[in-house]
Amino acid sequence: MRVKICGITKPLQGNAIAQLGATALGFICVPTSPRYVTPAQIRAVVEQLSVDVDRIGVFANTTIEVICQTVATAGLNGVQLHGNESLEFCDRLRRILPEIELIKALRVQTPESLLQVDAYTNTVDTLLLDAYHPTNLGGTGQTLDWHTLRQFSPDCPWFLAGGLTADNILAALSQVNPNGIDLSSGVERSPGDKDLDRVAQLFEKLGARAPVQ
Repeated sequence: MRVKICGITKPLQGNAIAQLGATALGFICVPTSPRYVTPAQIRAVVEQLSVDVDRIGVFANTTIEVICQTVATAGLNGVQLHGNESLEFCDRLRRILPEIELIKALRVQTPESLLQVDAYTNTVDTLLLDAYHPTNLGGTGQTLDWHTLRQFSPDCPWFLAGGLTADNILAALSQVNPNGIDLSSGVERSPGDKDLDRVAQLFEKLGARAPVQ
C-alpha cells in the first residue's frame, strides 16, 4: 500500500518521514494554504532525501504553465490536482507531462459526488478521495463516511484521504480498500510541522495489520 504524507515543508522532516516508510511526499503548491511551499523550498526537501520516494506537488485551479514550471524546478514526479480542474484540463496536462503521475482529487460531499469518478479514470493515473469542506480544499481533519465507500472500486488506483490518523487508520482500512492512504493534519503539530512520533505510530499500526496489501 502506498502511504503519502502531505504538507511537507521542512527538509529534515521530509527525509525522516521517507525513512520511516512513506512512499510519497506531498508538497502544497497553493499559495493561500498554510502549508504552502515554493518550488525552491520543495527542491530543498528533495535534495535532502536519502531514500527514493514519489514527490507530488498539490495544485488547485492554477495554470498548466505554473504546474510545468514547478515540476521542473522542484524535481517532482507527480502532480495532484485538488481544485475544480476539468477533464479537458487534465487531458491537456497528461499530454504535456506524459511521464508525470497525474492524480485527481475529488472532494466527496455526498454519495452522488462519486458519479464523476468514471469520467476521470481514463484521463488520470490515480484518484484521491478527500472530505468536502465548504472553504478549505484539504488538510481539514474531517473524515469521509467510510461505510459509503465499502464497494468503491474504480478502474484506476486510488488514495483515501480526509482526517486519517494513527488512531483511526485501522478502522478506516477495515471498511475500505484503497491502493494508498494520504495523511496531513493527522500527523502534525501545526500546519506544515509534522509530528514524527505520530508518523512512526502510523507505520507501527500499518505494520501490525495483517495482511498488509
